[in-house]
Amino acid sequence: MDTVLSGIRSTGNLHLGNYYGALRNFTRMQHENKCFFFIADYHSLTTHPDPKLLHSNVKSVLTEYLAAGIDPEVSTIYIQSDVPEVCELYLLLNMHVYLGELSKTVSFKEKARKHKDNVNAGLLTYPTLMAADILLHNADKVPVGKDQEQHLEMTRKFARRFNNLYGVEYFKEPVAYNFGQELIKIPGLDGSGKMGKSEGNCIYLDEEPKSIEKKVKRALTDEGPKAPNSEKPDYIENLFTILRVVSTDEVVKHFEEKWNTCEIRYGDLKKQLAEDIIKVTDPIRERIKDIQNDDAYLHRVASQGAEKARESARKTLAEVREIMGITKF
Repeated sequence: MDTVLSGIRSTGNLHLGNYYGALRNFTRMQHENKCFFFIADYHSLTTHPDPKLLHSNVKSVLTEYLAAGIDPEVSTIYIQSDVPEVCELYLLLNMHVYLGELSKTVSFKEKARKHKDNVNAGLLTYPTLMAADILLHNADKVPVGKDQEQHLEMTRKFARRFNNLYGVEYFKEPVAYNFGQELIKIPGLDGSGKMGKSEGNCIYLDEEPKSIEKKVKRALTDEGPKAPNSEKPDYIENLFTILRVVSTDEVVKHFEEKWNTCEIRYGDLKKQLAEDIIKVTDPIRERIKDIQNDDAYLHRVASQGAEKARESARKTLAEVREIMGITKF
């Protein structure tokens, strides 16, 4: 069995982008691989979340993992801060990581530009912590969204550098995995960029149908194409991108033809899109309701997951320490 690892930051409820970019693959992979799926609460600290909300955010993500179909009896589900070994590996890896390569990452430059008053060291070394998460269990595969490809490539680079420096073949070079398909990036409904919690352009997995309908209805559109087979503007292409993910091939083909013949009616497109999104999220939303108040169950899942994750992490850390020459008297 291959080892699979991935995680999602605990910065609020999960959305459609999280589901198609990661969660759906988590559930598909868990029966054929040794899977570790964690909740990245340390990663969320780069934006200084309200301490009063941090635990509830972790609880929300844990609940949504389970509601989306991750089975704690099959996969190891854990909270990042419950496995302190990741912090030591993060420190050790940082000794082999260079300032220049960290400062050139797209996500760092983008966030530093948007949040000039909070360019912290955690933000800069985010790729190293992500590498520590992955290499802690020596993962073979990492199901991630398209926006994380650069960070995963850096993990591969750090693993290769460690092996070369110490003359070993210890760390694997993990690969992105999406069942042979192109990595999915779900765009936001505001006509720009990816769907993200901080951008406020999400459809959440626990969102009520009426709210979904309103958000889709408000999505940016225009007067429609002026000539047959025209190129779609970005904000229209975004709607079609979501449609291709949540709807059937027949539905997509229908609206593509309407666009190409200049007969598109955005009201019909949005109505269909909202209906198909609701078909995806409704079952998950109902399971969230069933799970979110069962604190005993959530505690048991988190505790068992932490124990299994730490067993794997301790083994890796002991071997890394030995390779690096860190030994006890």
